[in-house]
Amino acid sequence: MTISVVLFDVDGTLVDSNYLHVDAWQRAFDECGVHVDAWRIHRAIGQDSARLLRSLVGERDDEWIARAKDLHSRNYRDLAHRLVAFGGAGDLLRSLHRDGVRTVLATSAPQDELRLLLDALDASDAVTATTSADDVEEAKPDPGILQVALDRAGAMANEAIMIGDAVWDARAAKRAGVRSIGVRSGGSGTDELLQAGASQVYDDPSDLLGRRSDWLRSS
Repeated sequence: MTISVVLFDVDGTLVDSNYLHVDAWQRAFDECGVHVDAWRIHRAIGQDSARLLRSLVGERDDEWIARAKDLHSRNYRDLAHRLVAFGGAGDLLRSLHRDGVRTVLATSAPQDELRLLLDALDASDAVTATTSADDVEEAKPDPGILQVALDRAGAMANEAIMIGDAVWDARAAKRAGVRSIGVRSGGSGTDELLQAGASQVYDDPSDLLGRRSDWLRSS
């Protein structure tokens, strides 16, 4: 079946934001009295925030968790002026749009963060639909956000490809029955992306754009 929809993760895939999240979380944890090494935070970026917190700081009470999340959001907003789209990201979206391929930003970022990402991406004219944290109770690797994205595109799983930078994207796509492609732009390596379920791995949006005919096909 012809691929008619591309589902994109955003953080670390289209926008160079992962390391800003690492900084924002690390400062949040420090302010809550717990130091977490940056490399450990980076390994957890891209998954549901509840899972991220449990994996990095263990079980905490609701008040502690709420404060950590609020501090992360504040720190991230303070860093938002450093958000920038990866080279070729906007051109990739527009190229797909021109050819009639629907594009969905399949992210579980909160609405305020999504607005910052869209501003950095500056390609809303080429985006068919978006998702956000308001759409699901649990984010990746749970496949729920991908099902919402498919519904908004009016597509079945075998008509779509998921593109993401993290193992959580590939695992969510596998559970949703969607073929996935990994990108190294978020800091994950080729082997771990393939092991998580990605069928192919590219460097970044520019690489995807230059080799579009290699991956934009049915499996």
